[in-house]
Amino acid sequence: MSATITQAPIDVERKDPGSGGRPPVRRRPTGGGGGDENWERDQSRRGPRDLLTRCRMGLGAILAGDLIFFFCLILAFYAKQHASHIRMEDQYILDWSPLTVPPILWINTAILVLSALTMEMARRSVFREFDVMEEWLGLGRPTSRRAFPWIVSTLVLGCLFIAGQLIAWRQLYGEGVFMASNPNSHFFYLVTGAHTLHLMFGVGALLIALIALRSSRRMEIRQVIVDTAGWYWHVMGMLWVFLFGLLLLAQ
Repeated sequence: MSATITQAPIDVERKDPGSGGRPPVRRRPTGGGGGDENWERDQSRRGPRDLLTRCRMGLGAILAGDLIFFFCLILAFYAKQHASHIRMEDQYILDWSPLTVPPILWINTAILVLSALTMEMARRSVFREFDVMEEWLGLGRPTSRRAFPWIVSTLVLGCLFIAGQLIAWRQLYGEGVFMASNPNSHFFYLVTGAHTLHLMFGVGALLIALIALRSSRRMEIRQVIVDTAGWYWHVMGMLWVFLFGLLLLAQ
């Protein structure tokens, strides 16, 4: 006498190919019964929000290392500012000599602040809800169209800032102030040079964002690139304002 095997309803449902408008359990987000049997598989499917979060966290880790580097420079600045030596005539002389900050740095600061505003406009343009909905519906690429001119403006302002830094160094060279002249000039060239190098990386990020706005078909990729470039640019702008204040105090 053969034994009859009765299948449980859940087993029947698992083998159901999904006919009749009902999807099989393995295609359901929670595994059918709310269990964790498909949890690991579902975790590999990450959405745009998760990609944006991971890129922001990665950028934060990179910028944290940069800020530590500049923090060490600032500590060296305060240590050198009070360094001194004694001559044979028993004269107590400070090694730190005043340095006149080139006036063009005021213009550079205003340019960088303005570029932060244009960059923020570009960053918000790619997340504008109405334009995002239009792009999802296949009505063109309004997010790229709105963000593109703002990023171009930021790129131009960033190049002007770098050109202004070169002019400031040239002015100091014309006055006979070199990196090895005194600790103050050494700090000036080191800090402004390091910040300019970091800003050049930001200019490269803006170029990548422009290319992505023109060539990338995935809206979420464009959003991530513009957002990452925007936050990097904002940090560099705030850092320069802080460093410029230190340079003014060192006069």
